[in-house]
Amino acid sequence: MDISEISSIQTQITDFITQHAPANGVVLGVSGGIDSALVLTLCVTALGKERTTALFMPEDANDIGDTIKQYVQQLGVAQETIPIKPIFEVYVSHGGITDEQLVAGNLKARIRMSLLYSRSNAQGLVVMGTGNRSEMLTGYFTKYGDGGVDYLPIAALYKTQVRELAKHMGVPQAIIDQPPTAGLWAGQTDEEELGITYEKLDLVLREHADKGVPFNEIHLPGITPEEIEAVRKRVENNSFKLIAPPICQLKQ
Repeated sequence: MDISEISSIQTQITDFITQHAPANGVVLGVSGGIDSALVLTLCVTALGKERTTALFMPEDANDIGDTIKQYVQQLGVAQETIPIKPIFEVYVSHGGITDEQLVAGNLKARIRMSLLYSRSNAQGLVVMGTGNRSEMLTGYFTKYGDGGVDYLPIAALYKTQVRELAKHMGVPQAIIDQPPTAGLWAGQTDEEELGITYEKLDLVLREHADKGVPFNEIHLPGITPEEIEAVRKRVENNSFKLIAPPICQLKQ
């Protein structure tokens, strides 16, 4: 994207946030990754630091990186840290919940969502989501977890575009460069779990979602048919996450 396109996107997103934010402002979960750092920056730009609240929800309080802590302090927004490990352990010990990796990871995402909405309800805020277009199209989010939000300001941007806008808006390079992770378990990274880099993923998704090319007709240099097929399966298998639950319509 050139500078004029990036500036236009920034303006459109900040206008969107301004339009949908109530008088008391917004709250969002800040993980330390690029998506939440960018949304936080956009909210501060649109609303000011007084109407923006950052909620850290790491496993343990010591899990928050110094770079994101310093950046949030620099922005001057209200912030709170709630370690979720004690809450998760209650679910496991009293709720009969397995600690199997994927089940546990999704539960942690839903615990974070419930904490965000508790703050939202208590303070009259709306929950701003941090999902991007790459994640939305592939269903790479937890239903009623990080997908449980009021508004999605950057969901029209592919991950590679998120990086460009974040750099343009002054998000620290250390945050931009770190491997993306949903923070569902120790050592988890998005690209390892997806089985493809975001650069390749975005190229495939642009062909299919933006240009309407069927997956079996996509041919891109440096991307194997197996990688394209893996993207197709993920998109189709997770498409249910993007629609409201079906309602049983009764006949009169």
